[in-house]
Amino acid sequence: MLAIIGTVPDDSVPVLVGPADLDGDTIVVQGRRFAVNRGTPALLAAAIAAGRVLGQPPPIAYLVGDIGRGDGSRRLYAHLSDHIAGTDHEVLVFHYLQPDVDWHNRVLFAVEEMATRPILIADAGFMYVAKMSGQAEAYDLFTPDIGELSFLADEQAPHPFYTRGFILHMADRAPEMIAMAYRHQNAARHLLVKGRRDYVADATGIRVTIDAPDVPNLEPIGGTGDTVTGIAAALAHQGMPIAAAAEAAARINRMAGQAANPTPATQVTNIIARIGRAVERVLPAVV
Repeated sequence: MLAIIGTVPDDSVPVLVGPADLDGDTIVVQGRRFAVNRGTPALLAAAIAAGRVLGQPPPIAYLVGDIGRGDGSRRLYAHLSDHIAGTDHEVLVFHYLQPDVDWHNRVLFAVEEMATRPILIADAGFMYVAKMSGQAEAYDLFTPDIGELSFLADEQAPHPFYTRGFILHMADRAPEMIAMAYRHQNAARHLLVKGRRDYVADATGIRVTIDAPDVPNLEPIGGTGDTVTGIAAALAHQGMPIAAAAEAAARINRMAGQAANPTPATQVTNIIARIGRAVERVLPAVV
C-alpha cells in the first residue's frame, strides 16, 4: 500500500487517515474535501491519477491542518510515531510538515520497527528535516527543486533560512550541488532534482538528464513539482526501481504538461487530468 503524509492549510482539520479519492478538482479523505491546487493535495491527486492507470488501489492519506505554526504537524508526527510501526505500507511519502528534528527521529524510529521496511520518499519540509537530523541517507528518494537542493548542498546550514549565499547563486550548477550534497551525506540514496532540466542522481553522480519535452510555461504553475513526486511514488509502488521511477515520473510530468498546452494561468488540475494518458505513452509495457 502507498501512503502519503502531509498537511493542508486549514488549522481546523484534525488528523485524518484513510483512502484518498480524487473527485474532479478535489481530494476526499474521510468525507473532508480539499481543493487540488498545490501542496499535498496535488501530490495525492497525481499519485491517484497515475495509480488508476496502473490498477493500484487508492493511496492512504495521512493529513492534518497546519497554517505554519506547527501545531498540526506535531499532532501528525505523534500519530505516526504511535501507529506507523503497525502498518504494512510498502511506500511512504513524506511531504509538507513543519521541520521538527525530535519528532522526525521518533517517526523514523517507528518506521524501523515495521515488519517490512518501506520505500521512503521525502519532499518539501520533510526533506529539510531529514537533512537537519543527519538521517538523509535513510531515505530512498528526495525530490528537491534547485532552491531546495542548495540547502542539501550546504553542509553548514542548520536551516534553509541560513543557506549560504554563494550556494544560492549556484542554480546553474546543479551537478556541482548534487555532488556536494552526497559528499556531505545530505542526500537520499537517489535524487530527482526538478527544474528546467530534471536530474536523476545517486552517490556516483548524475545518471540521467531529462530536458524534453521542454515546456517553459510549466515553470510558474504552482504544484507541478508536487505532481512529479506523486507520480514517482505511484511508479515506485508499482515495483519500478527508484531511479527508473524517478526518470519516468519526470518524463510523464513533462508530457502531461505539454498536453495541457499551458499558459501562466493554467491550473495544476489541468495537468493532473492528463497524467493517465502520459503514463500510457511513457510506460506502455507496464500499463
